[in-house]
Amino acid sequence: MKISQNKLVILQYKLQVKNEKNELEVWEETTKEQPLQYLHGLGMMLPKFEENLEGLGEGDKFDFKIDVEDAYGQYEQENVIELPKKMFLVDGKFDEENIIPGRIVPLMDNEGNRFNADIVSVQKDTVTVDLNHPLAGEDLYFSGYIVSVTQPTDEELQEMMHPKHHCCGDCGSEGNCGGCSGCHGDC
Repeated sequence: MKISQNKLVILQYKLQVKNEKNELEVWEETTKEQPLQYLHGLGMMLPKFEENLEGLGEGDKFDFKIDVEDAYGQYEQENVIELPKKMFLVDGKFDEENIIPGRIVPLMDNEGNRFNADIVSVQKDTVTVDLNHPLAGEDLYFSGYIVSVTQPTDEELQEMMHPKHHCCGDCGSEGNCGGCSGCHGDC
């Protein structure tokens, strides 16, 4: 069976980005015990990722690059903002345990849209957060192979649409995981 709309795809992959020395460095990698599973054509993955896998079958290898414009876009300095410290109060107290530099925290805008913020620094009255995707500004280099392509069962569809596993941070309130872009392979 070949990868096409609504097929359950299981694959092994390695994602690399270039470091300061312009050398490829592993950002994320699946394992045999925890391969990537997704339903093809439902927007679970980057469109260019799915486009590069379209038509491949079990055992096929892949090696492709997704340019920054087709991945998470350019890094935008204006997405680094200061927020009032009072936004991070829990029971009337500042959450010192979780609001620390380097921590990724979930936030919500006025319309109820959820997104992640990287804590950059904590000042006396403000918290500086970076709202850029961790891979913003990066070309993405994927390599790997297709483990299987199947027509999903009703049970598999339910599991994919309403996962019961721990999510790595891109989940919405209903537990719909947006992928493991921020977990560096810890999912």
